[in-house]
Amino acid sequence: MPKNYITGFPRIGEQRELKKALESFWSKKSDQNALEAVAKELRQRHWNYQKKAGIDFISCNDFSLYDNLLDTSIMLGAIPKRFKELKGLEQYFAMARGSENEAAMEMTKWFNTNYHYIVPELSPEDDYKLNLTKIKNEYQEAKACGILPKINIIGPLTYLGLSKRVDGGDPYALYHKLIPLYEELVREIAKLDTDITLQIDEPIFAKDNNTTVLSLIKPTYDTLCDIASNVKIAVVTYFDHACEATDILIHTPIWALGLDFVYGEKNFASLDKIADSKKVLIAGVVDGRNIWKNDFQLTLAQLDKIAQTVSKESIMIASSCSLLHTPFTLKYETKMDQELKSWLSYAIEKLSETALLSKLFFNQTLSEQEQKHVQENKEALQRKRTSSRIHNATVQQSIKALQKFEREGKFEERIKRQRELLGYKDLATTTIGSFPQTQELREARKNLKQGTITHEQYKDAMKNYIDYCIAFQEECGLEVLVHGEPERNDMVEYFGEQLNGFGFSQNGWVQSYGSRCVKPPFIYGDVSREKAMTVEWSRYAQSRTQKIMKGMLTGPVTILNWSFVRNDIPRSEVSKQIALAINKEVDDLQKNGIKIIQVDEAAFKEGYPLRKENIAAYESWATRDFKIAVSSANKETQIHTHMCYSEFNDIITTIEAMDADVISIETARSGNELLRIFKNVGYKQEIGPGIYDIHSPRVPSVEEMVAQINALLEVLPKEQLWINPDCGLKTRKWEEVKPSLKNMVTAVNIVRSSIN
Repeated sequence: MPKNYITGFPRIGEQRELKKALESFWSKKSDQNALEAVAKELRQRHWNYQKKAGIDFISCNDFSLYDNLLDTSIMLGAIPKRFKELKGLEQYFAMARGSENEAAMEMTKWFNTNYHYIVPELSPEDDYKLNLTKIKNEYQEAKACGILPKINIIGPLTYLGLSKRVDGGDPYALYHKLIPLYEELVREIAKLDTDITLQIDEPIFAKDNNTTVLSLIKPTYDTLCDIASNVKIAVVTYFDHACEATDILIHTPIWALGLDFVYGEKNFASLDKIADSKKVLIAGVVDGRNIWKNDFQLTLAQLDKIAQTVSKESIMIASSCSLLHTPFTLKYETKMDQELKSWLSYAIEKLSETALLSKLFFNQTLSEQEQKHVQENKEALQRKRTSSRIHNATVQQSIKALQKFEREGKFEERIKRQRELLGYKDLATTTIGSFPQTQELREARKNLKQGTITHEQYKDAMKNYIDYCIAFQEECGLEVLVHGEPERNDMVEYFGEQLNGFGFSQNGWVQSYGSRCVKPPFIYGDVSREKAMTVEWSRYAQSRTQKIMKGMLTGPVTILNWSFVRNDIPRSEVSKQIALAINKEVDDLQKNGIKIIQVDEAAFKEGYPLRKENIAAYESWATRDFKIAVSSANKETQIHTHMCYSEFNDIITTIEAMDADVISIETARSGNELLRIFKNVGYKQEIGPGIYDIHSPRVPSVEEMVAQINALLEVLPKEQLWINPDCGLKTRKWEEVKPSLKNMVTAVNIVRSSIN
């Protein structure tokens, strides 16, 4: 019997080959054949890596040119009307990225990860039709490589749960329209082979589900499992426990159940019932979301605990979720500190860990190389536990001595002083912070690291770009300026590089969405700040203009949520250490003449636990740490924050408690429903709703933006509104940014003249 199982695998490529192929295709430098050739090569390479590592269950259809939810919409024929006339990849990428004439579909975070998915748009009027071309092609492709793959799909209940209806109704009310397509899917894939394993991902089961969702589980899986005897269905969940769904699934004919034992400790409570049901348990014990080397001793103890209840023959060792959320391989980390590297494990390394754990657990004979691997694992983890690089007594003492936890003064008092001092108009215009990261900027950073230019030459290049950004903003007519962040490779990595306790990779790229990859730092030890991190750049930028220049910082919760975090102390303690470091930076900025400081908490929402029972604790320390970070700000210093892709209705009181003077938010893809939440609760602080979508290359017209601003004014008064794009402009090109911002300023002036 097979002993191990990988839930899913990264697709971007070990050196971001898919990213480069996509961007070449989008810029018309290569054609569809070239893109598909790269995709095929990557799929085959990834299958072979897993086969070579000794993985028994290897996936097909976990690969995507953009996003698996988007692929599922294509598979189900759930194509919004505005894209119906398009075909093939033109249609596919228009849905994801927009087109010249049509806005892209909404994009949001995949549960509490930093991966984004394309939100399905459903309508009761639409007719859906199954398209299995991708699945069939990839299955045959894998077989041609000598792999008998399992087929991965997103389950119907998760698909509906992550969808939105264009008429505002309940997506689950369309269950009757979609479930026949899933039935047809099972019938069709049954024809592919004599024995098929179908992995149906239902991560929605790891959330608090209402009775409507729970009541659909049994009829769904009774029906799907009874269609074809040669199709074995494994329902897989991850990111938290799924006890309620497990209680139901054990009474269906599914073959296996995948549970996350890394982030879903309560899944242990379901073991008795799983054992009684005789289902195969796919035990997610290898962390698919973090980069630390697996502690074989601890994991084997965990597996032994599982085996006390569930028959050992019914257990498969698995990753806790898809390895999509980890970097590809340590192979290319040639410059990393060797001690730090010895503590890490990326996706390729996790394959070996999974295979080796299965051998250890099932008492299989180890090769000499495998025995060496086990010994190295033990020694590396022992060194880590005792390393002086992990614990810093000075940091720990500073945390204990912390006494000031929030700013002085109420918002009403602060905003009155700030408006008098800063003198900005209603509907004040600004941007979120970053401007395009050009090839020249990337080359300058690369040359500095390689030593081919001096630090002074590098600084001159950055200052020249800052000058360019300021000149454009002044020409454009923006009122509150930013320096453009040319010196920052990434909004988290930049700060991590200047803080103690952070480590970095050369090639630790993780897919965020489409071709967008991020390279998160990792927090291995206590965090502290030795010197100012942004003051020099902000002070220079302010010296180049008479207008107000925002200081730009990343907040503690976002730095935490967009890093790989140490797993030996609570995340809340790591966050507090980061907050204290940001607190010192805020104070230094204001002492150097910076009057507005934006502390971005773009990832505040995505750190939320999936279960309500854990939310209050997270909100408590996350809010605490934002307030610690800005508690050094004077009443006259205006504190902005920015949040991306958040459903604010359930966290609006927490946003109020953060007590920022101005918050900018994404509303461009989701209309004004987010803004109404702020109105309904009587939110007092000022708000900058993003009036155009920066994740699409299209340039919105003046007329579009006038309409958008007028729509905002239907919800909130002009005195409360700022006007800005919905996110930073780092990933856009100047030829998109310039006309968009000029149109935005023109639109504001038109609206101002009409209401004055």
